[in-house]
Amino acid sequence: MVSNNRKVGVIGTGVIGNGWIARFLAKGYNVVAFDPAEGAEMRTRTLLKRIWPTLEDLGVSKDASIDKLQFVNTIKEAAEEAEYVQENVPEREALKKQVLEEIDKHLKPTGIIGSSTSGITATTLQEGLRHPERLIVAHPFNPVYILPLVEVVGGERTDKAVIDKAKALFEAMDMKPLVIHQEIEGHVADRLMEALWREALHIVNDGIATTDEVDRAITYGAGLRWALMGPFMTFHMAGGDAGMRHMLEQFGPALKLPWTKLVAPELTEELKERVIEGCENSGQGKTVAELEEKRNEFLVKQLALVSDYWPLFNKTE
Repeated sequence: MVSNNRKVGVIGTGVIGNGWIARFLAKGYNVVAFDPAEGAEMRTRTLLKRIWPTLEDLGVSKDASIDKLQFVNTIKEAAEEAEYVQENVPEREALKKQVLEEIDKHLKPTGIIGSSTSGITATTLQEGLRHPERLIVAHPFNPVYILPLVEVVGGERTDKAVIDKAKALFEAMDMKPLVIHQEIEGHVADRLMEALWREALHIVNDGIATTDEVDRAITYGAGLRWALMGPFMTFHMAGGDAGMRHMLEQFGPALKLPWTKLVAPELTEELKERVIEGCENSGQGKTVAELEEKRNEFLVKQLALVSDYWPLFNKTE
């Protein structure tokens, strides 16, 4: 693991912000965090104590420590000495721009700003910045401290050297940066997940299956394969010896069949209650924290398997 005394800033300590804090700490970074919400520091430190054993199972740097986290009272304090600042405030454009402008004002010239936004483009967020060339979208996945994917997207005014530098930073943190060269709302992974989510809502809304049945359809079917090889390699193998060529010839015409509904259903109160009740029933009375603990245990083991088998089915990096 990389040993360092480097400093990063984290602005906003909700689920994603705390995930970033945990990953940075696990890799030996000094983290300076800011969040004006009452009780934010206590919530972060409580989470870190709970998940630190999981991080140790994954492997932490020799100088990793929860004690390397400091909460400060202003964005200026979090940004002024950092080499990288990750912004994680709510997905409201005006708020994000306000926070990013404050970070930009105080960050040293060589620093990089990453935004965790999933729906706003980097080009839009660059508006009003004095140094727009150093802003990127760095969109991770929950839980950030376990899942390695981070989508990296530059805007129209982002310096390519900044993207390269950010990519190297994430790789040093045992992440899998996916550099996306064409901006689009939702990037790549979220757009794929949203398509499945819309279809799932239709299936529940139309009474075809319950939330639990939809979850099981993915858990015991496609989800097991997707963890290793993704949709394209899955269909490639569905084509037999001729692979994707045969698959497209034989099953390609089925793409025109009206199986899917691309437009999301109206989120009525009835549908919301059906989804909420279904999820609560599936949770069997467990708290979210209890469910997270089991999820994390599973993901750590699954990630080890994926790392072992990925080169067998995919191009090595």
